[in-house]
Amino acid sequence: MTFGRVNPQFSLEDQQISGLGDVYYNLTEPALVEAALKRDEGTLGKGGAFLVTTGKFTGRSPKDKHVVKTDSVADNIWWENNAEMSPEGFDALYEDMIAHMQGKDYFVQDLVGGADPKHAINVRMVTELAWHGLFIRTMLRRPDAEALQEFTADFTVINCPSFQADPAKHNCRSETVIAMNFDRKMILIGGTEYAGENKKSVFTLLNYLLPEKGIMPMHCSANHANGNPVDTAVFFGLSGTGKTTLSADPERTLIGDDEHGWSDNGTFNFEGGCYAKTINLNAEAEPEIYAT
Repeated sequence: MTFGRVNPQFSLEDQQISGLGDVYYNLTEPALVEAALKRDEGTLGKGGAFLVTTGKFTGRSPKDKHVVKTDSVADNIWWENNAEMSPEGFDALYEDMIAHMQGKDYFVQDLVGGADPKHAINVRMVTELAWHGLFIRTMLRRPDAEALQEFTADFTVINCPSFQADPAKHNCRSETVIAMNFDRKMILIGGTEYAGENKKSVFTLLNYLLPEKGIMPMHCSANHANGNPVDTAVFFGLSGTGKTTLSADPERTLIGDDEHGWSDNGTFNFEGGCYAKTINLNAEAEPEIYAT
């Protein structure tokens, strides 16, 4: 059965994904938390935050990220720094993952990557875990009810942590896999419960798509002077180096804390939420991040 709000012309079955159990489309945050609790995916913490453990992975797996090498992207990808996957390997991976998903319940979130509507992309996130749906619903931008009725995805991400890849069959490095196919407009994630793979997959899409439109994608935080968006500050740095902390200035307006684009019209956030480390986070030191 299907539940929730979705474009009646763009269900998973319209994408030739069928045979699943119950499919929950675009559940709100309370409904996702309720579902995750019923499924024993985590617990409620102080203040109502949903707490989870992510299994053996507490960070992303960059060495397991693959781009499918097709004619359309072969000359545009830096292959020395990006692991390739054959189209045949991806096709086998897709077929095996869909077979693994048969009869299981899934959660679908139809979302938008990019605050600038001229350069935004529609992303359908299909997740095995309810809390992954909660995570990505918080991180990306949510269409309103009217827009959902007409939503079609530019790219679809399927995240199935319980699926384990076969390196020999699927042309990947290990049982954990993140495979991006620009021709099929699809990303497959398996073998990891770390939810950051969801948002970083969308970031990778925008990293590839936006430079051709004259926009620079940036891993950074950014803010601007109150009432003056032209006075923008951008903070670059690797994960954990303080970008979020520096940008959360109570005297300035936060644009975002992790992923942005820089166009001729200014700097815009790719996301709708914050990706802050919560250890030692408090309302006095970082009120904007704490409130988010």
